[in-house]
Amino acid sequence: MAAGGEVPATSNVHVSSHPLIAHKVTQLRKADLSTREYQQLMKEVSTLVLYEATHQLKLCPTTIETDEDSKKYSRTGQKLVERLGVAPILRGGLGMAEAATEMLPTAQVWHLGIYRDKASLLPVEYYNKLPKKVSVERVFLLDPMPISGSTAVAALDILKAWGSTAGHPFAVELVCLVAKAEAIKLLTECHPDVHLHVGMVDDDEAVPLMPSLGDVGDRLFNTF
Repeated sequence: MAAGGEVPATSNVHVSSHPLIAHKVTQLRKADLSTREYQQLMKEVSTLVLYEATHQLKLCPTTIETDEDSKKYSRTGQKLVERLGVAPILRGGLGMAEAATEMLPTAQVWHLGIYRDKASLLPVEYYNKLPKKVSVERVFLLDPMPISGSTAVAALDILKAWGSTAGHPFAVELVCLVAKAEAIKLLTECHPDVHLHVGMVDDDEAVPLMPSLGDVGDRLFNTF
């Protein structure tokens, strides 16, 4: 890792080495992308990272009926057994939500609105649309671009506290497209049990992450 910092050596941090992710994230950085192009690229990268993030989902055997040459056959296959949730952090996480719901169409979708106060640099919760009852076993928290990691830490705090209060704790996995090494370090220190899936680690100190990838919410919704 370059001077931007070392990614913590833990089995819960998964940084992709997929060439398509590296290629598409590079395209996503381009300043001259239209809103539509940015949205499409974000969806494509999200699909690839989510594909890797879902490799630990649990399966169980199932039997299905097939129709071949007008004859019915029973075949044994596999099906997902966990009840899943998807929680995008507003606004940027919405750019990943479509890919997540297409991949996991039966997942519940929750929304958390958190921003970092410019003066105090502390995370501020402004929107929380968690259901009254917890009925999932695993949740994928979507944050496209952790810079300091404080917003994602706050979101994880909220989700864990909610599950604990409801008496139904669940596994949480954080999915990011690009992250700073210092954000990963903070996340692993505050939530060592959470699996973190990252498309790419941004370790170039010469180019700040925000200008290099852009304000995700503004670029997604054309609100510059």
